[in-house]
Amino acid sequence: MSYQVFARKYRPKTFDDVLGQDHVVRTLRNAIEQKRLAHAYLFVGPRGTGKTTTARILAKALNCPGGPMADFDPENDLCIEIAEGRSLDVLEIDGASNNSVDDIRSIRETVNFAPARGQFKIYYIDEVHMLTNQAFNALLKTLEEPPEHVKFIFATTEPHKILATILSRCQRFDLRPIPAEIIAQHMLHIAGKEGITLEESAAWAIAKGADGGMRDAQSMLDQLVAFCGDTILEANVLDIFGFTSRETIASLVTSLLSRDTPAALGLVQREAEAGRELSQLLNELIGCLRALLIAGLDASTGAEGIPEETWKSLTEAASGYTPDRMLAVIDVFAETEGRMRWATNKRLHLELGLIKAIQTLGEVRISDVIKVLAGAADQFPSSSGDLPSPTPAAAKPQEPASSQPAPSKPKPAATPAPPKAADPQKEAPDIDALIDAAPDVAEQPAAPIKAESPKPEPEPEAAKEPEDDFYQDPLIQKALTMFQATLK
Repeated sequence: MSYQVFARKYRPKTFDDVLGQDHVVRTLRNAIEQKRLAHAYLFVGPRGTGKTTTARILAKALNCPGGPMADFDPENDLCIEIAEGRSLDVLEIDGASNNSVDDIRSIRETVNFAPARGQFKIYYIDEVHMLTNQAFNALLKTLEEPPEHVKFIFATTEPHKILATILSRCQRFDLRPIPAEIIAQHMLHIAGKEGITLEESAAWAIAKGADGGMRDAQSMLDQLVAFCGDTILEANVLDIFGFTSRETIASLVTSLLSRDTPAALGLVQREAEAGRELSQLLNELIGCLRALLIAGLDASTGAEGIPEETWKSLTEAASGYTPDRMLAVIDVFAETEGRMRWATNKRLHLELGLIKAIQTLGEVRISDVIKVLAGAADQFPSSSGDLPSPTPAAAKPQEPASSQPAPSKPKPAATPAPPKAADPQKEAPDIDALIDAAPDVAEQPAAPIKAESPKPEPEPEAAKEPEDDFYQDPLIQKALTMFQATLK
């Protein structure tokens, strides 16, 4: 028997074999068990996530002996014919090469024919978005009211290119990128079946490079077996596919968080000279920073494949930065990623992004100053009523009026001394008390007129206290210390 690649050899045969798409599998199983079958299904998702595989499993469940049945025997003759693509009742059509009105017209002519062996005649159109608008319009009437024995299954990676009139006639299932942990475990499972020694770190490297596609991961494992033989190490994965190790990403993040610019630039230089893909390095860096940001908000999140000791040191280094600062750094690298996508000199833009990100971590913002000042103010009473209010000289309590004669040397009432300007930070004089005291002054006998007018009494020393107290305020002193300012 000829050699079969892992992607075909280990293709799921039943609903239980489908990995990472539990929401789709559960819905389809319930629909079959409850006899709530739609006439058209649309599977949407990135490459290698199981669109064609799920469509074939659904076709097996519909046409298996005694079906429709969710738990069928994959070794049955009908199921084997469907899996191998040679069933007369399950027609697989490539939308890229059969996208004309004539191709759709042939489908309309054959839908009325009864199935040969199964219960349903199933039309599976892959990459359905490649059909022309005229072909879509020709399919509308048949898709809306097909015969009872006809089912349509569509698959696409670009649902936005499909007419809305088609989308409204289908039940849509969005297949998600498969998590890296599931891919890594499945790679270890395949290696065990094949008698291959695969390091766990190598399996994680394959899963990271596959970017959510199981088929890509299986193809990479096939290539690694051809290159390495029965033993596959992480270094082999990094060398063949140009991936970046988790230790390298951790070192780069550590240099970034410690604001060690020479170390970060030196690491980028080594990776570039080793032939690593710098765009992939940047994606890994953004992913690690995102994981640290999420871990700072929710400590229960996982390390996403990073070793426990390395992850602990990274979280400790990131704990000194607030979430908004980490968000700013991620924004810097997101802009860098957009520039690198079309740039010929990717290393230059990555180095500029690293320098800008390190500057972002070290810059002082106005929000930081406000937070520090607010923290200093919190150490003192917040309301003005809690602060002691000194009594200015002008607001001293007046002596009660008495019936005794006036002193021999009364104060002149006609020319009072001009009051000193009051500090706005201090309490204002008691105006009512001054008004109440005014009649008592008027009733005093007039003093004899002298040649010289009496000199005004000198101001007490306490009158200068308001200006000094302003600069002795603890909050002002804290601001002067923070900004290293001096008073002149």
